[in-house]
Amino acid sequence: MTAAANLEALLAKGPDTALLRYSLGNEYLKQGDLDRAIAHLAIATRLDPRYSAAWKLHGKALQAARRPDEAIAILDQGIQVAEERGDIQAAKEMRVFRQRALKQLDAAQRTGSP
Repeated sequence: MTAAANLEALLAKGPDTALLRYSLGNEYLKQGDLDRAIAHLAIATRLDPRYSAAWKLHGKALQAARRPDEAIAILDQGIQVAEERGDIQAAKEMRVFRQRALKQLDAAQRTGSP
């Protein structure tokens, strides 16, 4: 049984927590299943809006899915959350991801690709 399958089994038993959703998102991101990763990470940030790591990974997953405009919006929210919590390292990392997403968005706009 894969790590993702084990985590899905835990989710089926309940309770649904931000940490469990984050862990699922992380596993699916590692597997390259970006849609599932994004879905779980979106739920993680809804369950715990102050979970800096979930915001960071959500933005990273959106960027990997070549959805830079959405990644920028999520990372902006995540940076605000991290700064409010004093999580300076997470905010710094999200700024780096945000810069990459801006470059990705710019390149897509120049080439006319999504």
